[in-house]
Amino acid sequence: MRMLPRLSAAALLVALALPGQTPEQAESLRKARRYSDANEVFKALEKKDPKDPAVKVAWGRLMLEHWQPDIATDLFNEALELKKDCAPAYLGLALVAADSFANAAEFAKKALTIDPKLLEAQELMARLALEDNDNAKAAEEAHKALEIDPNSVQARAVLASMDWLADKKETSWDPRDARGYETAAHFFVMNRRYEEGIEYYRKAIALDPQLYSARSQLGVNLMRMGQDEEAYQQLTTCFNNDFQDNATSNSLRLLETYKKFVTFRTGNVILKFDKKEADLLQPFFQSEMERIIAAYERKYKMKLDRPVQVEVYPNHEDFAVRTLGMPGLGALGVTFGYTIAMDSPSGRAPGQFHWASTLWHEMSHVFTLSLTNSHVPRWFTEGIAVHEETAVSPEWGDRLAPEEIAAIKEKTLLPIAGLDRGFIHPKSPMQVGVSYFQAGRICDYITAKFGWDTILAMLRDFAAGQDTAAVVSRELKMEPAEFDKQFLAAVEADTRRTVDNFDEWKKGVKQVNEMSKAKDYDGAIKEGLAIRDLYPDYVEAGSVYEFLAKAYLAKDNRTAAIEELERYVHAGGRDPETIKLLARQLTEAGNKKEAAAVLERLDFIYPMDSGQHQMLGALWLDQGNIPGAIREFGAVVAHNPIDPAEAHYQLARAYNLNHQSGKAQDELLSALEAAPTYRPAQRLLLELSASENAGTPGGPAPKKN
Repeated sequence: MRMLPRLSAAALLVALALPGQTPEQAESLRKARRYSDANEVFKALEKKDPKDPAVKVAWGRLMLEHWQPDIATDLFNEALELKKDCAPAYLGLALVAADSFANAAEFAKKALTIDPKLLEAQELMARLALEDNDNAKAAEEAHKALEIDPNSVQARAVLASMDWLADKKETSWDPRDARGYETAAHFFVMNRRYEEGIEYYRKAIALDPQLYSARSQLGVNLMRMGQDEEAYQQLTTCFNNDFQDNATSNSLRLLETYKKFVTFRTGNVILKFDKKEADLLQPFFQSEMERIIAAYERKYKMKLDRPVQVEVYPNHEDFAVRTLGMPGLGALGVTFGYTIAMDSPSGRAPGQFHWASTLWHEMSHVFTLSLTNSHVPRWFTEGIAVHEETAVSPEWGDRLAPEEIAAIKEKTLLPIAGLDRGFIHPKSPMQVGVSYFQAGRICDYITAKFGWDTILAMLRDFAAGQDTAAVVSRELKMEPAEFDKQFLAAVEADTRRTVDNFDEWKKGVKQVNEMSKAKDYDGAIKEGLAIRDLYPDYVEAGSVYEFLAKAYLAKDNRTAAIEELERYVHAGGRDPETIKLLARQLTEAGNKKEAAAVLERLDFIYPMDSGQHQMLGALWLDQGNIPGAIREFGAVVAHNPIDPAEAHYQLARAYNLNHQSGKAQDELLSALEAAPTYRPAQRLLLELSASENAGTPGGPAPKKN
């Protein structure tokens, strides 16, 4: 159904009274932002002549402009059914694809093949090339547009943006036009240069205060920079003037939820959490942020010049709105200068999300973007971030996935000089993940072969405005094509066993699964051992490690089961239940130190489980790790414990052993408030009182000889 917001009765009467409805009249209404009136005219025109492709294309453009791309796509396709060589319809499909960063160039090329003078299609080709950071192609396509129309605002905006992105403040291509500045702002935001993007959005609305698409993006980007008050004002102005696209509406709704958040400021770290989980998460995030900053300031040889703000969202769709203005984002975290927004561990199913790995990833962006003044290409900053995930721990970061195996086998990895395309204009959704993998492996390869200082040198080159080809040539002493040849050979050698045997592994896993269900544990063990090492990176649901452990436990072979479970966690397995199973087996086998080390992994994966914290706290107490026990029992207290009296009592015990009698007494009083007759808390409180009376600052009362 093709619908726009309902007309008021008065507006409907006006629309129905419009004499002699024509496409020109509909276009005039659209340009005057009288969208509902224009929609009524298009309805009448289609009813009058349902076989006119021009009406469908123009109506599709209205729908696209009014935030209904699915309906617009249907209309463009209907136009092509009526006229297969309808260039404006292909242009419409290209514009839809461009807004979603899909492969829009194919549609634009088709439109230009039919009509080489179709200016908007040629302008789009220039925009797409610059989005891929292909300056030479962008300039070529922009000049083609200028040959069609020497006054093309969008072509001039592309050429001007190239100069401005290269820090050339003055340019002969300055479009001096609101929509031209809006385009320039778009390119700055794409390159993570948010403050400069905001400046150009301001220029756009100064020239045209009713350019609400620019005003909305100004509001969204002010939110990204933490300027929420002005963001709210700008977005409200858009909304009140009937510019109510998803980014505007969703961002306004999200701003309303901020009253549920609480902020912690410690040193150069600002943490924002939902109130319901702030007390639980703050100690873990604070300590990890301090560890990251100390490590990265040494590694990147720079000091942060301002605080970093980390916003943690328990609702993934809120996080997606925070980052893009719309729900549906597949990422886990995103960095805007010195602000990071990310999912909370509670925002994903247990085991799907390693929050600490994500935090190290995003914090690396803070450093690389700061070092280069945001001049680093996307592939390199993402590659470094992926590299850092496993640099901090080999168990962290993502494993080799089936789509990457396919890309290696089919030789579809992109050349290094064009790798940005895999992030910006992927040919399929899978190519984005493959590009992250490839960029990370490139940074692994450079670090291993040339050293970390070469990575830093490349960052300095990018900061100076050099492109990927020049940086590779300068720092790696070879041309990009030669690098591609050497790198791909290394990747293929490193992954050959898995790539060559992937089909065999898939068949074997299916057999192991069937044997396990049938309780044929001997068969599952035999087949599992035969295929386990063909694809050791696979630690998702239904991994061979888990099947083997289950089979060994069924045969009462705890030692072998522990070995398989340890392989699982060392390969990067994250399922909380599987990790807790290993911890229990180690504990029952008397290996409590190893059990605690295994269980501690869950603090970085899914710290929302009170039972896990209780178990780890007890293990730490048993081993004399009192600060660790305080942290774990504190997490139990902070997360709505089932037995609050016991939770406060265990935390009090840990504080007492750490000679913090004041805090111990506070926890005991909380325990007794929850359960006034709780005997263990009563006894410990009496002991603490006796110690104070005896002059002992903390700990058990001294014994008499």
